[in-house]
Amino acid sequence: MIANPPQAMSKYQFSCEVLPRYLPEQSAPGQEVYSFAYTVTITNTGGVAAQLISRHWVISDAKGHTEEVKGLGVVGHQPLLKPGESFQYSSGSRLRTPTGTMHGSYFFVAEDGTRFEAPVAMFVLDAGGASGLAPGSGRVLH
Repeated sequence: MIANPPQAMSKYQFSCEVLPRYLPEQSAPGQEVYSFAYTVTITNTGGVAAQLISRHWVISDAKGHTEEVKGLGVVGHQPLLKPGESFQYSSGSRLRTPTGTMHGSYFFVAEDGTRFEAPVAMFVLDAGGASGLAPGSGRVLH
C-alpha cells in the first residue's frame, strides 16, 4: 500500500478515536441482542476548518452479517471544527452476536470548498466473553 505524502494530507486531516462499551442492561443474549455504545472524539489535525456533513458506518457481527449506515451529521449535529478543535459524541449499535466490528468514514467540506473523507479505523465491539474483558470495558483503537 502506498501512503500519501504527509504534506498532501496535512491541510485536510482529522483523527478519530473511538471508545466502545457493552451495555448488558440493554442486551438480551437469549434473544441474540447485544447492545453497545461508543464514544467518538473527532479532532481536526489539519490546517483548515472543515464541517462534518455526513457519516458512513459498516457494522459486522461474528456471523458475517453486515449492515451499512449512512446519514447526515452525527447525533443531529454537523459541527464546524477549526484546526485543533474536537467534537465528541456517543451513539450505539446492536449486534446479533457478542462480538463484532465497526469501521467507516466521515465526509467533510473545508472552508475553502474542498471535499474530503476522514476514515475511521476498524474497532471491536465485544460483550466480554471470548476476549476476557469484563463486560462494559472498552478498547480504544485509532
